[in-house]
Amino acid sequence: MGIDGQEISPILLSIAARAADVPWADLTAAFRLDLLAKLTLAVVLGGAIGLEREVKAKPAGLRTNILICVGAVLLTDVSIRIGLVDGGPRVGDPARLAAQIVSGIGFLGAGTIMQGGGMVTGLTSAATIWVVAALGIAIGAGLYVEAAGAGLLVMVVLATLGRLEHKIRRLRRIVTYTVRTKPGTAFDVIRDTLDAHGIIVVSQQAYDHMDDRTFELRLTGPAIQFETLSETLKVRPDVLSVHGGG
Repeated sequence: MGIDGQEISPILLSIAARAADVPWADLTAAFRLDLLAKLTLAVVLGGAIGLEREVKAKPAGLRTNILICVGAVLLTDVSIRIGLVDGGPRVGDPARLAAQIVSGIGFLGAGTIMQGGGMVTGLTSAATIWVVAALGIAIGAGLYVEAAGAGLLVMVVLATLGRLEHKIRRLRRIVTYTVRTKPGTAFDVIRDTLDAHGIIVVSQQAYDHMDDRTFELRLTGPAIQFETLSETLKVRPDVLSVHGGG
């Protein structure tokens, strides 16, 4: 036999009345509303940082950072709850599982770092992944204010300091290089490479030996140009080694 609307209404009212008698703390514990709040904050902070990375077309973007932050929150929450016994002492160390997040996240960070042409890229993306995991740990531990404040600082660093870093890298600097070449190599072939990078020779001295000719150089130019200079010089067949640049 079916149940008509008149019979359903009293049933719903009875359920609602019983739910109203249940303390809020019991509802929170039953449905883990605290964990839901943690995961929501993880999505917000991880998404904000990931969106900035996505806009700049970086390897770890929106979804990656959200998933990292959410995963760190869940693992930290589970780590804290494991070993809790009602009415008894805690069994085990609550930090052991959460601690593995710090080491495990290194594998993801390493995947974003690439080296080529004498330059290393992806370090900022790797650092971002690491700090997003740290935010997740803080949220999972219930440190909401600390996580929100740190997340805001991360956003400021990523959004604003990039332009400052770019300006600093274009400032002129003076560096010293030691270029070891094959015997009899003319300095003009080295100068051509330097000119192509927009680097000016402040001073240069040549020392001839039985096996090589060594140039001691003081150079000036935009800081960014020195990042690839050593590798560019090394690919020349007449250059044996390059030292300096610090």
